[in-house]
Amino acid sequence: MSEAATNQQGVEVWRGGVTPWQCDEMGHMNVRFYLSIAGEGLVGLAAALGMPRAFSPGASSTLLVREHHVRFLKEARAGAGLLMTGGVLSMGESDATLLQLLFHASGQPAAAVTVRVTHVTPRDLKPFPWPQSTRRLAEGLMIAAPDFAAPRGISGAPVSTVAGLERAEALGLPVAATGAVGLHDCDVFGRMLPEQVLARVYSSVGHVFRDSVAAALAAAPDLRERLGGAAVEYRCLYHAWPHAGDRLQLRSGHRAMTPKSRSVVHWLLDPTSGRPWATAEVVSLFLDLKARRSLVMPADVFAAMAVDPIEGLEL
Repeated sequence: MSEAATNQQGVEVWRGGVTPWQCDEMGHMNVRFYLSIAGEGLVGLAAALGMPRAFSPGASSTLLVREHHVRFLKEARAGAGLLMTGGVLSMGESDATLLQLLFHASGQPAAAVTVRVTHVTPRDLKPFPWPQSTRRLAEGLMIAAPDFAAPRGISGAPVSTVAGLERAEALGLPVAATGAVGLHDCDVFGRMLPEQVLARVYSSVGHVFRDSVAAALAAAPDLRERLGGAAVEYRCLYHAWPHAGDRLQLRSGHRAMTPKSRSVVHWLLDPTSGRPWATAEVVSLFLDLKARRSLVMPADVFAAMAVDPIEGLEL
């Protein structure tokens, strides 16, 4: 990517590549690592805003991630070189909306990450105003979101969540995963990293998709070596921040499904209090693993999959 192109789309905040261990059974970098890269990129963007120690143990202030929206644009396979740029879309008294753009070495967009953050004290998460020095630096980092970063299949409208254990039971929302937060899941402040929400979502989809995939393969055995999936959009709202030892329960269900794609909503809950840790929605395409392109399910196969979306399932 040329220097001019980089400057037009923010300042570079991360550079690296894809290792084989970051790739999943679909043959490309797993979605969780896009947010892992975004986390490192956020450290670089904070430094550009005059906060180089914002994510260190002795920080006097930090950036608390409130929401992520991700467009996954072009898959990255083992050995691919990637770089991330970042900039500021808007800034309020103590909050900001930032944009992080991940590119292949060729210059093709790999992903676009919009992140809403709040300027807070590191320990008690109390919001307080941005310093004037950060505001001045932000003026030089303002960028406009390209079309490929905008929400497409998931609404970006404000959400007042209804998620909770009682509501999950009322909707008949199945349990997709249970577990607990480990030390390795947490940041330097002891809070679970945002990427771990997506990691739990990804590792649970076998339970969510199992019956419909089995039905598809029974109806079309020729898909057995070809049928896969690829996430194309993700939105996550972070409602609370679990620490090491806190319990997790993931409830997941289809919000919608077409012959081309699925939309699945995930509620990551605290099974002790019943309150939500995070809520997320993922839109994924059916993928032909041999052709490496999207797949449209034939009408008879789609009918055999017999997925019933859960009415009233929202973030």
